[in-house]
Amino acid sequence: MTLQWAAVASFLYAEIGLILILCLPFIPPQRWQKIFTFSLWGKIATYWNKAFLTIIVLLIVLFLDAVREVKKYSISHGLEKSSSTNPSAYEHVQMKLFRAQRNLYISGFSLFLWLVLRRLVTLITQLAKELGIKGVLKIQADSNNDAAKKYMEENEKLKQALEKTGKGDEQMTDAENKKLMENVEKLKTELKKTSDALSKAHNEVTSMKKQSESLSKEYDRLLKEHTQLQEILAKSEKKKDL
Repeated sequence: MTLQWAAVASFLYAEIGLILILCLPFIPPQRWQKIFTFSLWGKIATYWNKAFLTIIVLLIVLFLDAVREVKKYSISHGLEKSSSTNPSAYEHVQMKLFRAQRNLYISGFSLFLWLVLRRLVTLITQLAKELGIKGVLKIQADSNNDAAKKYMEENEKLKQALEKTGKGDEQMTDAENKKLMENVEKLKTELKKTSDALSKAHNEVTSMKKQSESLSKEYDRLLKEHTQLQEILAKSEKKKDL
């Protein structure tokens, strides 16, 4: 094996090793993303695209050269086989054909695995980003759920206080209570939807964004209702004192 083909074979073994390491199941994508953000990788990344394209061009040239050698020695192998006058020449051509085929396989697999390695690194990086977004959305949804439950409890207390006074504006109180119950039912529905979306967050990150926005709107609406109820309760207490 010549020096150039020995280098290509070593490169092929290195590619196989890197792909196996990247596919290890006990190393999460977030850990790989942290590794890729090291300062050393940052310096390499500036030349990564140029090096990637350069290696592709070299492997394509070697692959085409191997194809040419295989065609060349295949024809010579057929001619030597048909004219069996010189057995040593036939064996020499057969050995050349074997080497050409070996070089063809080495260059072809090296080119294929190089493309696979590039795609694998890209997918790992994208998966790590999606998982990070999922974690942030989960934290936001949990905080919104806690705040919504808190305001639900406070609204229930305010409702009971309004019912005890009995001297407020009954029509306004009934309307506010009806609206409050509707908002509570809506909020319960949104909480249930959010809980279901969180269980499928790894496949539905976009859906979780919409769900979180909807829950934030309901949270703002419920906060307004809470403020209005406090105002009504204050008015009722003032009327009672008078």
